[in-house]
Amino acid sequence: MPDYGYVILGFVCALVLGLSFIPLLIPVLRRLKFGQQILIKDGPSWHKNKQGTPTMGGIAFLASTVIAFLLFGFKFYTQTEVLGSVAVPPVSIAVLCFSVLFTAIGFTDDFTKIRNKQNQGLTATQKLIAQGILSILFILYIGLRNGFSTHLLIPIFGWVWDFSIVYYVIAMLLITGFVNAVNLTDGVDGLCTTVTLPVATFFCVSAAVMKLTDVSILAACLLGSCVAFLVYNWHPAKIMMGDTGSFFLGSMVVGLSFALDMPLVILLVGIVYFLETLSVMIQVTYFKITHGKRLFKMTPIHHSFELSGYSEKQICYLFGGCSLLACALVLIWVFAYFL
Repeated sequence: MPDYGYVILGFVCALVLGLSFIPLLIPVLRRLKFGQQILIKDGPSWHKNKQGTPTMGGIAFLASTVIAFLLFGFKFYTQTEVLGSVAVPPVSIAVLCFSVLFTAIGFTDDFTKIRNKQNQGLTATQKLIAQGILSILFILYIGLRNGFSTHLLIPIFGWVWDFSIVYYVIAMLLITGFVNAVNLTDGVDGLCTTVTLPVATFFCVSAAVMKLTDVSILAACLLGSCVAFLVYNWHPAKIMMGDTGSFFLGSMVVGLSFALDMPLVILLVGIVYFLETLSVMIQVTYFKITHGKRLFKMTPIHHSFELSGYSEKQICYLFGGCSLLACALVLIWVFAYFL
């Protein structure tokens, strides 16, 4: 079978598994009373209607992604790479393991919220420490692969710059920043998944262009899982991904950017995640400077759109369209640069 056949099969398998798992997971989560806890301060008042919607749905697309990749990426993940005297797994396996561990942080956060019956799980400090440790381990792995090179490819321009020690600061900020940025984007039914679909497609196609078939298969499995989840997460959502899901998606997309050896590309294809986070940073800064005034109606920015009269579906179309446009433009550069 040609390599692209494994990519297609990975996508289809993850899609079918997701569509099969989620209807089984929803009643289980209901019986366990794993429902979403809603605080009015975290969103518009009408979000209170979402109280009790089964959460931790990220378990489903984690499972479907992992199983599909294990089934159709076997040709590649059984091959270890020897770097100097050190044997390391292929980058696709490293990204998957990295994401599973990040998902464990999200799962712990979700479970703590449910157990305490409030919207506060792990503290910000606890999450940042755990994320920092995992980020360092992943950066060390990437360092073993590339000889601890501190060069970064600047997308669109095609320049390669040596960032020296600053490289490690950038890598840490990209990993922890974008995992949490994806988490912030998960605030409207279907939004995080809709925004992630073009991003996963971008990595799938880009990896294929660069002949990184195992990475392409992994991205295809992620894509199939996201499509399946969106069927049940579209407004009105029957299930929510929780931090379990958003941490998985965030670590996957940023991990895939490192797998392609161009981590800075996440700043472009993940522009929606970035703007969501930027809106929060601007709001907090403006609030402090002006002693209580707000620049936006509510942040993350998708809540401002809600308060301005946009429906949840319209926000998904708008933000998803922006994500699609950004990914399409960068993909054109990938074809031009790597072919």
